[in-house]
Amino acid sequence: MHPTVTSSWDITTGKLKLYSLSGLPVSYVDFVAAIEDVEYTNFSATPSGTREFSISVGQANFLPSNGHYYQFVSNLGISWSDAKIAAANSTYYGLQGYLATITALDEALLVGEQASGTGWIGGADEEQEGVWKWVTGPEKGTIFWNGAEFGSTPSFAFWNNLEPNNSQGIEDYAHITAPGVGILGSWNDLGNTGENSGTYQPKGYIVEYGGMPNDPVLEISSSTTITILSEPQLNTDIQICEGSTWTINAQFPDGSLNWYSDLTSTDALFTGNTFTTPVLTQNTTFYYDYGCQTRKAIEIKVIPIPTIISTNNPITICAGKTISLEAITSSGNVNWYTSPTSNSILASGNSIVIPDVSKNSTYYAEAVDSGCSNKNRIPITVTVYELPSVSDEELSICEGRTVTLNAGISNMEYLWSTGETTQTIRVNEPTNYSVIVTSPAPENCSITKKINIVQTPKPTIREILVSESDITILTATTGDFEYSIDGINYQNSNTFRLEKGGIYKAFVKDKNNCGKDSKSFVIITYPKFFTPNNDGENDMWKVAGMENFPNAIIEIFDRYGKRVAYLSRRNQGWNGNYNGRALPATDYWFVSKIDDSIPEKKGHFSLLR
Repeated sequence: MHPTVTSSWDITTGKLKLYSLSGLPVSYVDFVAAIEDVEYTNFSATPSGTREFSISVGQANFLPSNGHYYQFVSNLGISWSDAKIAAANSTYYGLQGYLATITALDEALLVGEQASGTGWIGGADEEQEGVWKWVTGPEKGTIFWNGAEFGSTPSFAFWNNLEPNNSQGIEDYAHITAPGVGILGSWNDLGNTGENSGTYQPKGYIVEYGGMPNDPVLEISSSTTITILSEPQLNTDIQICEGSTWTINAQFPDGSLNWYSDLTSTDALFTGNTFTTPVLTQNTTFYYDYGCQTRKAIEIKVIPIPTIISTNNPITICAGKTISLEAITSSGNVNWYTSPTSNSILASGNSIVIPDVSKNSTYYAEAVDSGCSNKNRIPITVTVYELPSVSDEELSICEGRTVTLNAGISNMEYLWSTGETTQTIRVNEPTNYSVIVTSPAPENCSITKKINIVQTPKPTIREILVSESDITILTATTGDFEYSIDGINYQNSNTFRLEKGGIYKAFVKDKNNCGKDSKSFVIITYPKFFTPNNDGENDMWKVAGMENFPNAIIEIFDRYGKRVAYLSRRNQGWNGNYNGRALPATDYWFVSKIDDSIPEKKGHFSLLR
């Protein structure tokens, strides 16, 4: 593109040289045009940072931060003292030269990395061991290091690892270390002549120009900078509520963002990394740039404030029932509360169920969409009607009788399990009944009352046990009974004791007047033995009170079942004989039959002689 100018690139020093290939002078205009067409390319996938470029006419490197020039002079094996004299005798476009004095990192990097070689610089501790000073140039006499390798600097120093080490006690002069030894561009100390060969043999010296008294003002250099801006970091997922503002905080240390309302506007809404939007009522896109040509968009989504469109207010229910609260919103969901100011959410949803409501209540519905709400809570009132006051019952009825069942509360509607609809009904079945009691309109609240019918059976005497004088009355049914043997005096116990034989009647009756029963029984008193020896005592076996049983018959048997005597009202005793012959002493049995209404009675006794 520029026929009068050619170029060469030194990758080691990072230096581009523009010059005349033919040796003929290149015009100022041609150099300017060539320089302006220089392109810098970075092949990193994520380039960052700042690139500084110095532009200078001549061979020396220009440092924009201090306006000085630096030039490496190759001279193999030159001593430090000779290098100091040679540098002081050098000039560059009228500028006085001196061995370089390095006071900042960018200066150290330019001298150590972009110079075409390494060599002596203007530092020494020859005056006092361990006190390093700049002994040349404008900084002459300035201390920059105290101590050996573990010393310290009052300003700036760039020693290599474990330097200065004053090897052999003669190393008093500062030297830029050759590439490949430790830190690139750093310093080490050497003796005045250095080594005769190898890494620590001096290769030349660095001359610095600038800062000396009476130096001319030159216009042979310039500089430029390329700053690779980092991508601003900001939240792009923004949602706000209708009628709100939003502050966008951008993390952008390289500069400030310019904010626009569209892609083409030249007037920025705001410049800065903290941008507060105006009040927004709809989705809005803002655009920003930061020195680059392309603007980037950031959309703020605006959530419309939802409202409650309708509810199922008011609600009336019967006590203890379940209610469903319902609300329809323009968008989003519903939060339910128990008060207009409570922060505690009862539940969420367009419809919620509340069981077992027993008192008048008010609930509040608030429309919410993505956290946006107008805080307007819509009340839903719940009126609770009390249930009819009834209680379950258990009733007893006598067998075969009827009983009146009562719902227990007046002026209601009734529906019995029998199908009847009156407050009271008559029943005679021992079963369970129920009645649904419903209050009149507008309540119409129903409750079921249960009535359990327990039937009390009539008492029936099953058997009367007679054990000598002890009487036990047994019934065929169980119940709350009382007992008597004269029909007048009753007792809870079913056992009696009678000392005198005779015909008696047992009575049993239900205490609830559910009936009674009676049954005759006989008490027979007889001796357990008798002695028919004509001594006037116990000569006859006879049943006491036989005269009271006009129809009584008693048959006596021996152990073989042979009837040996027959007693009746006319013949009330037995003398122990059979057909005129005395029977042997032994046990005998008898069967007594008082009359047809009294069961036979059996027993035994002994005949003693």
